[in-house]
Amino acid sequence: MKNIKLAYAGLLALLSLLWWMADPLLPEGYEYFALRTVAINYTGVLAMGVMSAGMLLALRPVSFEPLLGGMDKAYRLHKWLGITGLVVGIIHWLWAQGTKWAVGWGWLVKPARGPRPEQTDPILRFLQQQRGLAESVGEWAFYAAVVLIVLALVKRFPYRLFVKTHRLLAIVYLALVFHSVVLIPVGYWTQGIGPVMALLMAGGSASAVVSLLRRVGEQRKVVAEIEELDHFRDNQVLKVGLRLQGQWPGHQAGQFAFVTFDAAEGAHPFTISSGWQGDGRLVFMIKGLGDYTSRLPDMLRVGDTVTVEGPYGRFAFAGDRPRQIWVGGGIGITPFIARLQALAVQADGKPIDLFYSTSAPDEIFIARLRRAADAARARLHVLVTAKDGRLDVARICKAVPEWAQADIWFCGPAGFGQALREGFTAKGLEPHDFHQELFDMR
Repeated sequence: MKNIKLAYAGLLALLSLLWWMADPLLPEGYEYFALRTVAINYTGVLAMGVMSAGMLLALRPVSFEPLLGGMDKAYRLHKWLGITGLVVGIIHWLWAQGTKWAVGWGWLVKPARGPRPEQTDPILRFLQQQRGLAESVGEWAFYAAVVLIVLALVKRFPYRLFVKTHRLLAIVYLALVFHSVVLIPVGYWTQGIGPVMALLMAGGSASAVVSLLRRVGEQRKVVAEIEELDHFRDNQVLKVGLRLQGQWPGHQAGQFAFVTFDAAEGAHPFTISSGWQGDGRLVFMIKGLGDYTSRLPDMLRVGDTVTVEGPYGRFAFAGDRPRQIWVGGGIGITPFIARLQALAVQADGKPIDLFYSTSAPDEIFIARLRRAADAARARLHVLVTAKDGRLDVARICKAVPEWAQADIWFCGPAGFGQALREGFTAKGLEPHDFHQELFDMR
């Protein structure tokens, strides 16, 4: 989380600083309409800057993973940038439209303005001629962006529809780029803010085109065939074994992939539940949490063809502490299964305590987990919520007296993870020693 907070704050600070260097912060005399111009310019720069960065992250660039801490963190930053663009865009719109309303209602008197000086540069003259069109395009694109971003944030909105409507944001973004290029003050282009905005909007525009052509992650996609299906009914988990039919770069335990079982539904992210053995096989453990994943046991058949894109993520168990504590809540156990398989082949010598907390135990599933833990020489603690109560920091520390020597790896419900993070940091654990998968792509 620290890295994405720094990236988020750094981007806002950079855009603000460059804008401030190019535009007066407070207009002379504090005259309202001059202040309005400054506010519109600033909010316009911020809105387009964060939306452009968000468009770049939508391409799932693996080169950003080391900087941000994984693709799950990149998607969290993408979400923050989208929300920021929405909020700042609304403020930008209110400065523009609210003033027009106030003038129309007689609350403000618009100052007289003489004719614009005639531009001799053909490019600037052309841009000046497009101002009316750019304002109209920007206004309607803003309305579309508000609707589409709100839909993306509403978890009840079906994922299959979200995938389709979210792609429309690429068209909206391109319209906003046109709006910005035409209306951005000419003087900005010769200041530091100009080249930065040009680079951001150029990169964002290229990302939008890639998205519209449905080419996101194309170089990391592999076709696979389902060769095993095993449904654990008690905990509603479906094991899906795949045989890859193309080249896979290999993966580390804890990474995830986007899997497309149904083209109409689109790709969903799932943690890879198997260590890489170089044999062209992957396993996913999929919990029936929603309408789509609950239907998978009835939808899928051995022999079906699917598409896998990845691997992504940095939940790779690379800590510098002498021991590790793993906590898997519900289906959050999946990255730990993959790591157990890897350690069974090549141990790293660290003592490991694995806590599996579940409200829907499946005896067959737990028996297999025990065998995997034994093979990796990890100590397994299974807690069934209805019988054993909730897992908390005190219970973990009691079971592992040497907890202060460990770094902690958590995957599961966000609230559960937050409670553990706060509890352990309150006891003196360094924040960077608590590793959490932010497995929420919306």
